Amino acid sequence: MTSPTATLLISCPDQRGLVAKFANFIYSNGGNIIHADQHTDFASGLFLTRLEWQLEGFNLPRELIAPAFNAIAKPLSAKWELHFSDKVPRIAIWVSKQEHCLLDLIWRHRAKEFAAEIPLMIGNHPHLKEVAEQFDIDYYHIPINKDNKPEQEAKQLELLRQYNIDLVVLAKYMQILSTDFIAKFPQVINIHHSFLPAFVGANPYHQAFERGVKIIGATAHYANSDLDAGPIIEQDVVRVSHRDKVEDLIRKGKDLERVVLARAVRLHLQNRVLVYENRTVVFE
Repeated sequence: MTSPTATLLISCPDQRGLVAKFANFIYSNGGNIIHADQHTDFASGLFLTRLEWQLEGFNLPRELIAPAFNAIAKPLSAKWELHFSDKVPRIAIWVSKQEHCLLDLIWRHRAKEFAAEIPLMIGNHPHLKEVAEQFDIDYYHIPINKDNKPEQEAKQLELLRQYNIDLVVLAKYMQILSTDFIAKFPQVINIHHSFLPAFVGANPYHQAFERGVKIIGATAHYANSDLDAGPIIEQDVVRVSHRDKVEDLIRKGKDLERVVLARAVRLHLQNRVLVYENRTVVFE
């Protein structure tokens, strides 16, 4: 689509007339809604919606859309986000030693599967610096241990600021982010195998093989202060059998991690994920 659009992601206490109120805000200002989706979580008493409309012909200039909508949203105790389709997000990819998710993201980016810039990579090991150089991405090696974590995370945050990063993607970055870091930069997507919490620690695929599992999977989620417990964006599974060796489980698991992470990043960049409590609604 060549014409730029605006997207509102809204959550608020459920009540009558919400669809009409939100749609009328766009209609009364000359907007043409091209996508609308909604969900009511009756257990939480919340109404959640995604509205996307064309900016061409919209009467309000961009800088006035947010304050104008806030006048409607505030009396409804609504939480909301406003996004514009022609703003190109800037991504930082964080890595350790494994390259499968990193290379997949770079390939999809070069194939124009998602619109974004990738100006920055950060690694707690130097192993993938050559990959960054190959694709003209700035690479910073910032090793982290329990003794230097606060000062090293401060360096990471400063780099995110310098590069105007909108989203961090943990492409098998084998470190836990601190509560302080997440509070200062919450837009972080992580990927991991779905054996947790059953097979914790090193060699999860070996543990799964020894237990004779029949399904393996991958989970992409927003990072939070609890290990691998953030709001889930995307998951998938594949069946395995007694004929599969440990190497087969690892290969199938890596395939899933690539695809699931790519889906999650794409959904986020398309502003289709609405987070509430510790859950998500994904408007596909």
